[in-house]
Amino acid sequence: MTEAQSAPNVGAPDPELKNSPIFDENEEDPSLDQELETGVCYFNNEPFAIGSYVCSGNELLRCEGRGIWMREGACYTDEPE
Repeated sequence: MTEAQSAPNVGAPDPELKNSPIFDENEEDPSLDQELETGVCYFNNEPFAIGSYVCSGNELLRCEGRGIWMREGACYTDEPE
């Protein structure tokens, strides 16, 4: 099973809840404040371990070691008929 198939769907980020920043893979190395380097990624107040994958809508996100989400591609939620 691929990451896109097994990743939990967490919905859209709620701006009122704690969320780690999301970056594209092709972006320059993001300059982050030290306080963001937490060792976990947050999505709507829920912590995820480094290396975890989640689907936010149709985007596949991977938690990186600096406590940031990196866009990895698309999530496929359509089940075969």
